[in-house]
Amino acid sequence: MSRKTSDIKFFFNPKFIAVIGASPAPGKISNAILENLKRTGFSGVIYPVNPKYKSINDLRCYSSISEIPCDIDISVIAVPSTVVLETLKDAGKKVKGAIIVSGGFKEMGDNGKRLEEEIKETAEKNEIRIMGPNCLGIYDTVSKLDTFFIQADRIKRPSNGGISIISQSGSFAATIMDELASKGIGVARIINYGNRIDVNESDCLEFLADDEATKVVALYIESVDDGRRFIDVASECTKKKPVVAVKVGRRNAGVNAARSHTGAMTGRYEIYRAAFKKAGIREVDGYEEFKDACRILNIHSRGKGKRVLIITDGGGIGVNIADACENYGLRVDELREVTKNCLTSKLPPFCSIGNPIDLTGSVTDEHYITALEEGLKNGFDIAIVTVLWGPPQLTERLVDKLKEAMQRHNTPIIVCSPGGEFTKRINSLFEGKGIPVFSTPESAVRAAAILCSKRI
Repeated sequence: MSRKTSDIKFFFNPKFIAVIGASPAPGKISNAILENLKRTGFSGVIYPVNPKYKSINDLRCYSSISEIPCDIDISVIAVPSTVVLETLKDAGKKVKGAIIVSGGFKEMGDNGKRLEEEIKETAEKNEIRIMGPNCLGIYDTVSKLDTFFIQADRIKRPSNGGISIISQSGSFAATIMDELASKGIGVARIINYGNRIDVNESDCLEFLADDEATKVVALYIESVDDGRRFIDVASECTKKKPVVAVKVGRRNAGVNAARSHTGAMTGRYEIYRAAFKKAGIREVDGYEEFKDACRILNIHSRGKGKRVLIITDGGGIGVNIADACENYGLRVDELREVTKNCLTSKLPPFCSIGNPIDLTGSVTDEHYITALEEGLKNGFDIAIVTVLWGPPQLTERLVDKLKEAMQRHNTPIIVCSPGGEFTKRINSLFEGKGIPVFSTPESAVRAAAILCSKRI
């Protein structure tokens, strides 16, 4: 069986894990991995391996992996790059897969590249699947696996959710997980595969396509290993669930940075853009849009079309959103006359009845709900509700009222609420109820464009 098409499910449901280079010393990478496995509640068996110790953290420590009395699903290797090859040879056929977190390989030049080739040959000989080297590995809320060597008090871990993230960059994976966790947005799995001597983005996509825990896939890509296979696998995945991607290393400076970072050889950006389009992947532009995509797709499915209803209590910001919608190819159609007449009869005369619907500074909680309920009768595909918290008659009860309205409608509703300290406190109430709040008109419209895109 070809290694490139073999099953990698065992990486995400391991029963036996060995941590090579385990240490009891706080601050050591291997110690952080042991602590994170314990903290997440991993239910499998953990075998520390280091000839210097008899036990670590109340666990028996083995002098070598060959001494462990059972076969190992995953070996997490945290030793100097010069020792990794010897470690794999010692493992033999006892290990199914290895996550090599160690750096110092092809990202360092020719010597590191030659070392990678030797590691790859040894792994193939012993039928060991390799993730890495130079990676964080896997954070998995389903199996409670956490091989990230960053401490949880520095980088928060998200709770369980429906998003799975595949990232060639470890720093990107860690940063996005921290931000999603701070917003209360859960994930299924986060995979960082680093230098990619074996397991690559296509392997991960193939697994996630049929993964019931994954509802949305988000990709950070510096380069693609096998373009033809990537398009085939991604095309199958996008038939089942939304896939979004950000491509970095588009220009010369970025290409050079990617090469020194993971040793990636990037190709022309135009080729990637065409490949994403062919595979049905929604390409996003940069980190902020990637984050917006994760936040909005966490709670809403694909949009039906591009017609947007805008409701606001500030005329200027409503115009800003309307302009942004046009820039993103979204439609801000006028309300039907029957709807205008209905709103005129139900809302105070100072309200501006159109699209946007401007409820002005005399707005109340109920005005928002009335405008939303009547406006959505026009068949809009998505609604952007902007709340400026200055008006004195607005209360925190609006949070629950909008939550209830979202539950009544199949139409996605996006909340935009820019502002300072008071606004941020109210916005945290939205986030606590699973409602993402966007702090700028542009980010709210980006989220709408992601939902309305036919490419996802």
